[in-house]
Amino acid sequence: MKYLKYALLVLTIATFQSCGIYGFTQPSSIKAETFQVNRIENSALLFEPGLDQDFQRALQDKILDQTNYKLETSNADLIYEGEITTYRISPTTATSDNRAAQNRLTIGVKISFYNTNNEEDNEEGKSFTFFYDYPGSAQLVGGQKATAHEEIFDRLTQDIINATLAKW
Repeated sequence: MKYLKYALLVLTIATFQSCGIYGFTQPSSIKAETFQVNRIENSALLFEPGLDQDFQRALQDKILDQTNYKLETSNADLIYEGEITTYRISPTTATSDNRAAQNRLTIGVKISFYNTNNEEDNEEGKSFTFFYDYPGSAQLVGGQKATAHEEIFDRLTQDIINATLAKW
């Protein structure tokens, strides 16, 4: 029992020590102190009011949470801009009487990233897409819609950060 305690203690310390290099700080190759997220346009065929502002806030919040960069409204070192290109609800599976058993909300964005300190880091119009599945018998309204948007935004913003800032 005594050895088991020590083994667990050593394993725990080793686990947390090895995770140290994967902390949420900006990569050393990106030399910047500030970022800005310009207005995100909503050009999706199925228009969802306020989606552009919600996504812009979600991206700002994710960058603030995972880096030490400061948010600016202009003249920042790192600049994000883009558009929501897809907002689509489609059936993914059907029942025997040809009704949707499951629906999928898909949101796609196209983001451009500019590093004013190093143009080699720039990304022009990179596309990101993610989805949320829900029962075909349910309507995507109220709390379920908010949950769907939040889940999709969480994945999209993480993918954007990985694509633009993860220059390890």
